[in-house]
Amino acid sequence: MLELKNISFTRDNKKILDNISLSLDADKFYVITGQNGSGKSTLAKIIMGIEKQDSGQILYNGIDISNWSVDDRANSGISYSFQQPVKFKGLTVHDLICLAAKKYMTKKETCEVLSKVGLCANEYIDREVNDSLSGGELKRIEIATISVRDSELTIFDEPEAGIDLWSFNNLIDLFKKIRKDKKGTTLIISHQEKILSIADSIILMKNGKIVNMGKKSEVMKDLDFDNSCPVIGGYKNEWFR
Repeated sequence: MLELKNISFTRDNKKILDNISLSLDADKFYVITGQNGSGKSTLAKIIMGIEKQDSGQILYNGIDISNWSVDDRANSGISYSFQQPVKFKGLTVHDLICLAAKKYMTKKETCEVLSKVGLCANEYIDREVNDSLSGGELKRIEIATISVRDSELTIFDEPEAGIDLWSFNNLIDLFKKIRKDKKGTTLIISHQEKILSIADSIILMKNGKIVNMGKKSEVMKDLDFDNSCPVIGGYKNEWFR
């Protein structure tokens, strides 16, 4: 479905990605993890076309999309969720979801979408997507818009960033449903044990390289989790210091 061949990327004379090759299968749930600065988010942005690789090739369903724009990739079925969701002054939540779905959705249909991400629809459907919304609210609205796009590949860059514990648990439930439904491929950048535990395959990065990839039982042995927070959890392995 998606294949990266020898992807490299340098910024300010520093090698961020070093000859990355990776294949993702259709209808699978992947999580990329690793220490801060290992190149995880940069790799996700290159897949989406937000950043441009220095060298290497990106194949999507056998087609070379290495030089495609963000819009071209989005129109072909690739979606991207930012760490910090974009605000849309003047647009209501209902407007935004209709735009994402590329069709008019009734308020009842929109309410059903919002309820799946843990939002009380009547309180949000007519609100503007602006600074009046918290980071967690914006994140859930963004995920709601992605859910109506019916994408073939969806990328989430640290979806847990900026949300409270209650929202995080709703997020986990949503990801479990996505994995169960197997509608498209999901690629998540995350440090969180609960998200890693959902994955069909975990991709471990260090210093711009993929150092391990496989099933949870094969990769998670390399991660020493800190369970001091029973709700979220994170790793304390020396890799991630």
